[in-house]
Amino acid sequence: MQKGACLYEGKAKRIYKTETPGVLWVEYKDDATAFNGEKKDVLTGKGRLNNEISSLIFTQLKQEGIDSHFIERLSSNEQLIKEVEIVPIEVVVRNVAAGSLVKRLGIERATAFNPPIVEFYYKDDALGDPIITDEHVRVMNLASKEEVDQLKDMALQVNEHLKQMFKKVGIQLVDFKLEFGRDQTGAILLADEISPDTCRLWDEETGESFDKDLFRFQLGNLQDGYETILTRLGGLK
Repeated sequence: MQKGACLYEGKAKRIYKTETPGVLWVEYKDDATAFNGEKKDVLTGKGRLNNEISSLIFTQLKQEGIDSHFIERLSSNEQLIKEVEIVPIEVVVRNVAAGSLVKRLGIERATAFNPPIVEFYYKDDALGDPIITDEHVRVMNLASKEEVDQLKDMALQVNEHLKQMFKKVGIQLVDFKLEFGRDQTGAILLADEISPDTCRLWDEETGESFDKDLFRFQLGNLQDGYETILTRLGGLK
């Protein structure tokens, strides 16, 4: 497999063509951003950690019957994926109150939610990725009602598997963001990445953060936190 021309460069990844139709080459970058790109830095090793963690998680989810765009890990910071049309909706699942939810609604931090809260955000950097409702999705023609229901169902399935996975290694899955895409047949697949960049992860005993909040709020060394997640997940059988 050969890496071709760069099709897209985002905050955390570069996407390249390959000679195989429907297959893309992803290269994870060491760039770190927060607050819609207002805070930026380059953190050596971050791309490797996110690629390794995301590859591991997508592989585990596939074993549980949840398909994604992930094909295989190529190197420490590269992977192959199926080409999909990204649905412009970020699906956030919240098991515990933290982050923007606390600020927006005044709910006490660390309040547990049962059942979890599912939120939709419009994927648009210029607008600041605003929160949207099912009705907004319909009016903006972002997805059909059936697809909306499927996005929610898949997000909750992923949540259950991830909660169990992280609990086995002493990590609390506080919340996380998912993205989805349509393949060439129109089927909805899990897409993008699942990593400490997209999840909020706390140590079950100490409450220590092992996610991008380390960078957002200068709580500690991001690479050390991500390495902890990779090491713990790597011990799963």
